[in-house]
Amino acid sequence: MTQHPPEPRKPFYGMTDEELATVPTVYHPELFKGQVVMISGAAGGLGRGCAFLFARLGAALELCGRDGEKLERVAEKLRAFGNPVHCTPLTIRDPQQVADFIAGIWARHGRLDVQLNNAGGQFAQLALDFTVKGWQAVIDTNLNGTWYMMQQAALRWRDQGQVGNIINMVAVVERGNHGMAHTSAARAGVIHLSKTVAVEWAEHKIRVNCVAPGAVETPAFGQYSDAARPTLYRTNPMLRAGDLMDTAEACVYLAAPSGKFITGEVLHIDGGQNLWGDPWPAGKPDYFKFKD
Repeated sequence: MTQHPPEPRKPFYGMTDEELATVPTVYHPELFKGQVVMISGAAGGLGRGCAFLFARLGAALELCGRDGEKLERVAEKLRAFGNPVHCTPLTIRDPQQVADFIAGIWARHGRLDVQLNNAGGQFAQLALDFTVKGWQAVIDTNLNGTWYMMQQAALRWRDQGQVGNIINMVAVVERGNHGMAHTSAARAGVIHLSKTVAVEWAEHKIRVNCVAPGAVETPAFGQYSDAARPTLYRTNPMLRAGDLMDTAEACVYLAAPSGKFITGEVLHIDGGQNLWGDPWPAGKPDYFKFKD
């Protein structure tokens, strides 16, 4: 009889600040020395993991998110690595706030080397239960907000004659994301937007790629129902969840010289979920459950 690995039992889902600051990495500690990296949604989850790794690798950081206090708490830890960290509270749904933020980066540094668009939001719910407000909120954040960031950075890179690098955090959507149709639609839009502008912007030396995490353990795991949470560890053929460093190191790979000949691609960090898996973050309906 096949034995499935048990769901990990932790008081905190994900990795602590101490773990993110010290866990071994394959990358050189000065890989991004002298470079500026922007990360949206950096106060928690995947963005926080990426912020720690880029800080450890010498980058000056420009962080943004909706909660300024949370951002500053993360920034305090990141400044211990000796690099500048600037925080800007904003909502990426507002194109003017985004434009002001990107302009501020150039005012402070005169450059931006990597833009990591991680900010987003969604909630687990079956599609027939969506309200108009809920649908619009997810689309506006995950698709429109990402686009506002991309375009503002690309305009600056083009006008300044600087090399640009965009990495968009998306989701595994090839086979659908049942129970999250709103974010599936938005993230699929970001993927094909990225593929399109990767060609359009190649002449400006701007690379555009996506990272698609599957079940990567973050504090958001604790928000799922008791019925849905265990399924997150069984949505891929490896029958486990990834960790924050899996995603962070993938972003670094695309941002570093290792990714210099990669553009318009989607890098899956999902344990094979895009090939096999049955995620139902809102809970699997009885219709799809095996019956005797």
